[in-house]
Amino acid sequence: MFLKKYISDIFNAVKSLLIGMRRTGYYFTHRKEIITQQYPDVKQILPERFRGEVIMLHDENNEHACTGCTACELACPNGTIKIITKFDVTPEGKKKKALDTFIYHLELCTMCNLCIEACPTDAIKMAQNFEHSVYDRSQLTKKLNKPGSKIREGVE
Repeated sequence: MFLKKYISDIFNAVKSLLIGMRRTGYYFTHRKEIITQQYPDVKQILPERFRGEVIMLHDENNEHACTGCTACELACPNGTIKIITKFDVTPEGKKKKALDTFIYHLELCTMCNLCIEACPTDAIKMAQNFEHSVYDRSQLTKKLNKPGSKIREGVE
């Protein structure tokens, strides 16, 4: 009885080893079918729909399209976005609400995309970067408008 089980275990182990060796040998001869990625040396191309974090788009003149309407802040279900506004004086002497600081808490974001859909001027979008590992949580709080940036002409 013991000898029969012992031989059966050895037979199953050798069979399992040969199945694994067969799979390994297959990939030696079919290199294009290997799906293992050598990350971070080789980075995978992510699909268009991948959501990594919210970014604010700036053009080459350091101008953005955010009016400071706070629609994204109101649409966010967990308070990820905080818009701080200020009043600028136009050349005609009128006060106009403008963006002062766009604060984004990446650590709270669920990538639900509701802020992007709520933005009437398409000032923000989801980027595809995903490497957000940090040792200090405060580094995940970001200021999205660049220093010295202003609203683009023609955006109301």
